[in-house]
Amino acid sequence: MTTKNRETSETPNQQGDAADTSLVPRDPLTGDAILPRTQPGYYAGFTTLSQQSFWDAATRKVIDKRVNHQPPIRFFNPTEASFWTTVFDHLIPQTDRTPDHRIAILPTLDERLYHDRTNGYRYEDMPHDREAYHLAFDAINQEARSEYRADFISLPYLQQDLVLKTLHDGEPKAAPEIWKQMSVHRFWLLLIGDAIDIYYAHPWAWDEIGFGGPAYPRAYIRLERGEPEPWEAEEQRYDWVAPDHAVSGEIEATHEFYLESVQHRSHRRKHERLP
Repeated sequence: MTTKNRETSETPNQQGDAADTSLVPRDPLTGDAILPRTQPGYYAGFTTLSQQSFWDAATRKVIDKRVNHQPPIRFFNPTEASFWTTVFDHLIPQTDRTPDHRIAILPTLDERLYHDRTNGYRYEDMPHDREAYHLAFDAINQEARSEYRADFISLPYLQQDLVLKTLHDGEPKAAPEIWKQMSVHRFWLLLIGDAIDIYYAHPWAWDEIGFGGPAYPRAYIRLERGEPEPWEAEEQRYDWVAPDHAVSGEIEATHEFYLESVQHRSHRRKHERLP
């Protein structure tokens, strides 16, 4: 666990005060909900978009499109769109964000599939990406009906989590005829890969992880041991645990790397003050 520093964290947005708190992260000491914020994460007050003047015109255009111009839904039908939006809400939960600062994943995926864009290769045990998403829609619903006698979209949050966990574990019980047509492991990697690629291409996600954004033409100058650039914010960690109504909760401990970075910065600054 990391040391909590709530005083330096952003004050929760008022929209979060009235929100359902059953699915938000919680303070491990008090059990209190950590209310949604416009900017969650360990870099309170940092915004990559404040650096736009240092980007070239082409970069600004690309980033502006990601923030302000979502593509229309043209590949998925309304039922599928609602379904996959719910799935992505589980894969990358955004209940720690206020509704106006949640990153939409589905429109960018829909655009990729509509234009038939792929990574340029396909595994022999996988259908085309377009077909894979259609097949998985049916397979996940069959899994939900098999376990809980209802379509996936109608299930409570925890049961939806458990249905998706069968794919994560590679052990779905239903729809064997579908999983004979494609590898459940490879589909899970496709699904997770799409979610991660889209989410972390958005500048609001960069703010969350403290990424300074495009380096061209200014470039990065501090390349050693996680040193922040002059325009970046120092990491301000706080403890949190996953909500009770979710399967996720175990995280990999990385605190020792954080402490090493802090010690290195302290040592460097001490020597910088010497005559």
